[in-house]
Amino acid sequence: MANIPQDHAFAAVTNDAVSSNQINEKVAGKTDAAMALSSPDSPELSSTGSSDLDDNYNLYKQHEGEAPADATEAKKVLRKIDWRVMPVLFTLYLLQYLDKNGLNYVCCPRASAWGLQDDLNLVGQQYSWLGSIFYFGYLIAQFPAGWLMQRLPVGKFLGLTGVSWGVILMLTPACYNFAGIAANRFMLGLVEAAVNPGFVLVMSIWYTAQEQPLRLEIYYCTNGIATMFGGLLGYAIGHITTGLARWMYVFIIFGAMSLVAGLATLLVLPDLPSTAKFLNQRERAVAVERVAANRQGVKNHNFKIDQVWQTLADPKTWILFVLAVSAQVPNAAITSIPGGFVQFAALLGGGFVCSKWPNSRCPTMIVANLICIAGAGMLVGLPDDNKWGRLVALWLCYFQGLGFSMSLTMISSNISGYTKKQFTAALLFTGYCVGNIIGPQTFKDS
Repeated sequence: MANIPQDHAFAAVTNDAVSSNQINEKVAGKTDAAMALSSPDSPELSSTGSSDLDDNYNLYKQHEGEAPADATEAKKVLRKIDWRVMPVLFTLYLLQYLDKNGLNYVCCPRASAWGLQDDLNLVGQQYSWLGSIFYFGYLIAQFPAGWLMQRLPVGKFLGLTGVSWGVILMLTPACYNFAGIAANRFMLGLVEAAVNPGFVLVMSIWYTAQEQPLRLEIYYCTNGIATMFGGLLGYAIGHITTGLARWMYVFIIFGAMSLVAGLATLLVLPDLPSTAKFLNQRERAVAVERVAANRQGVKNHNFKIDQVWQTLADPKTWILFVLAVSAQVPNAAITSIPGGFVQFAALLGGGFVCSKWPNSRCPTMIVANLICIAGAGMLVGLPDDNKWGRLVALWLCYFQGLGFSMSLTMISSNISGYTKKQFTAALLFTGYCVGNIIGPQTFKDS
């Protein structure tokens, strides 16, 4: 049996239907099924057709028999991958968080002063519904986006996504009533739906299981950065007093930034190690060899229905779904600069811990969620006059970001089978949407 790193309850492949549907996505001469926890009842693997081969298999075959990369060479390739991939993920993730929360930066009490409320004739709970409507679009697009990312080059797809949401955001000032901006927010959610699962996929394509937690937290910590500085940036932009209504500039400027970032992503973010132009032929082979240690394959563009059934039958899928829903309800309802710093520090700290000490992701996720639960309990139980206690309790709720992000690393490094990985991510982010739809509705106009 292959030597598989495990994370407590979330074992590496989670018994990926080893007794019925074996996975035949080959990379580096191995199949996904080879990394499963084998069963004596497992059927023989069928002969592998071209549709079962990993998209990087031909590159592996070309370099089969060459001396394996030593630690120095592998580290050099990793450094080149980091400098090419991570800045793109960091920038694009920061901008998508700013963009989807752009409405918060011109919302009450500034909305009235900046003309948003009057221009769009918004009343009652319509502010809250604009927050929720975004995630209806996000929810509907999850499964189509996952299918498209399996069929299409992932780097190009994410670049086009950035361009699309930049254009949609820049069109927000054209809205003149609730129906118009609601449709705009729905479309924004529709195109941004690919970002989170797409980035999880990028992690699995380029990085080993041990390398993923810290790097995922490096881009995910931009949630904290945007929370700290997004409101200040929106406030500064709102002081442009010439030409258009002040609230419009926030969407135009944020949208333009995303448009440029999306175009840059199209040019810079590689799709696969086997086609990465910033690596030479030998370095591409080393990049594939590195992630072959994950025993999951890199990418297979063929959708496999048997892996969908495996996903639905796996109880751990539904544990992650419930965790996603519960984590995102407070996420949709809390915003503060100190809280953003707490989230930023927790994310980077958790990523460092999980990279330094393998098999610590589940404990880290549990601790983060317990801290969030404690904070929520304090908010409910402390008296209103205990201002500092309730403020600290609010800050503790920001640990939900660390708990949720750890579940993303479970998908990128612990799920075998490309279709299963994509489908699990889609279900997880369905729960993410449900929580974010509920969250804004906890605020009442009164």
